[in-house]
Amino acid sequence: MDNNYDVIIIGAGPAGLTAGVYAGRAGLKTAILEYEAPGGKMIKTDEICNYPGVDNVGGVDLSMKMFEHATAYGATYLYGEVTAIADEGEYKRITASGQEYFAHVVIVATGTNERTLGFSKDDELLGKGLSYCAVCDGAFFRDKDVVVIGGGNSALEESVYLTQFANKVDLVIRRDVFRGDESNQRQVLNNPKINVIRKHIPTDYVVKDGKIGGMQFENLETGEKTVIEAQGVFPYIGAIPATSFLQGHEGVLDEEGYMIVDAHLQTNIPGVFGAGDVIQKNLRQIVTATSDGAITAQNAFHFIQDLKSKA
Repeated sequence: MDNNYDVIIIGAGPAGLTAGVYAGRAGLKTAILEYEAPGGKMIKTDEICNYPGVDNVGGVDLSMKMFEHATAYGATYLYGEVTAIADEGEYKRITASGQEYFAHVVIVATGTNERTLGFSKDDELLGKGLSYCAVCDGAFFRDKDVVVIGGGNSALEESVYLTQFANKVDLVIRRDVFRGDESNQRQVLNNPKINVIRKHIPTDYVVKDGKIGGMQFENLETGEKTVIEAQGVFPYIGAIPATSFLQGHEGVLDEEGYMIVDAHLQTNIPGVFGAGDVIQKNLRQIVTATSDGAITAQNAFHFIQDLKSKA
């Protein structure tokens, strides 16, 4: 089979690319299957300051270094969106963009997608003032007012990032305390361009001439409705694991869609592993994703060695 591999890694974020490095170094015929640019969320991050040994690096730069490292050891980079995985015993069959690939081991490292606000115009307003990536779109809002929704690290970091372009940033959280790290909180609270609004939830977009004109909020204590005029809205309210292609495999996903893995990062399907943000875990960071990638690739090597010894 031309599309036959030892290992197929689905997803080219830090977990998938690290798995590619380790699988290639182990001498495994390896493919990395991705439908976007390599790097995952790293390419949407302006600066990365918490990767060990690197004081400060651009997200795109780190993505390309990992990509080049993985392919230097022989990993083939394939483009395609995975829609199904079938367990056929010794081989797993992966369907992606109309193509079929086969591998002894599949490492799923597909990460997560941003959670939307759930309003009727979410899709319609995307790119018309609504964005989920400040690094991608921040420059479009130079000298304009923007709203950031969320109290976690992503919301805090992106609020600070947007201040280099925006006239004003209203950061709206549903509680009276942040969920993000203390260092990120300090940066937000010490930035004169950021106005923090607590105990409010969004209720709908304000649309003007087919574009974002602001956001309507409700005060959770009083029930009072308030409109904040803005030309940009950036929601950072959590993420959804990219695992729809695994639905139907009993016991592989939890109720939220994250992968259930054992101490070896293997699912209940022998030869199917999970790595990075897509699995159940407490901390989702680049460094934990790279750790997962290394572990899964090593375990893939041992899994394939056992298969060959029984052949």
